[in-house]
Amino acid sequence: MRVAVIGAGTMGNGIAQVFATSGHEVTMIDVSAQALEQGLASVKTSLGRLVKKGTVTPEAADEAVTRIAVGTTTQDAAQAELAIEAASEAPALKFQIFQDLDAACAPGVILATNTSSISITEIAARTRRPQLVIGMHFMNPVPVMPLVEVIRGQATSDATTRTVMELAEALGKTPVEVNDYPGFVSNRVLMPMINEAIFCVMEGVAAPEAIDTVMKLGMNHPMGPLMLADLIGLDTCLAILEVLHKGLGDDKYRPCPLLRRMVAAGQLGRKAGRGFYKY
Repeated sequence: MRVAVIGAGTMGNGIAQVFATSGHEVTMIDVSAQALEQGLASVKTSLGRLVKKGTVTPEAADEAVTRIAVGTTTQDAAQAELAIEAASEAPALKFQIFQDLDAACAPGVILATNTSSISITEIAARTRRPQLVIGMHFMNPVPVMPLVEVIRGQATSDATTRTVMELAEALGKTPVEVNDYPGFVSNRVLMPMINEAIFCVMEGVAAPEAIDTVMKLGMNHPMGPLMLADLIGLDTCLAILEVLHKGLGDDKYRPCPLLRRMVAAGQLGRKAGRGFYKY
């Protein structure tokens, strides 16, 4: 299958890698040539780690890299049999990308989005094929995490859902079907926990290290909520909480003021070198 992945960032290059290692021809698309270069470098680094672990052979890793082409416009998705958008978590940007993909791709092509919170129904409404628009929410890091949240919009057809569920399984993932509500399942449950951990920091309940230790050793979480927030990106956490707050209208989703302040200061987590921890 020919797959177009729009976005060469952390999620986009991870998705491209997973499809390429499963034998699919991939075009990774980004408006930034630098982002594409960094994305390909990330794929090579990730595959190198898998080779060292013995989960991928050196030959398979080399073949996967050769299956990834690059492009800088949505027109480069014209030959794709599946398009997956993995751009920044900004509604206006995603809406524009889907309008462009709808024009560029053949009529029967499924258009999927890796959004972590934005309405699939709203995205689909920007196209002339809402029955073929679906959420395909991979988890970070994509090559390692087995879950794919498959989100049905209001108009997503049974056939589209079945195709994407089967495709996710063929990639070695575990797909879970959910319906289109703000935050879906993963972030509707996760983000209030992260937000509450940030409130604990702001109110002086405990230091970040202590909060994370409580959740790791007391609740058996592999990573504490504040370290996870740094990994996700505090700006992304804020964006998701704002979607939850607006979409569900409940103040329990109100983003913590400390989170807003840290984002305003550019302390976005791992990608910025500083969040709740220094990197």
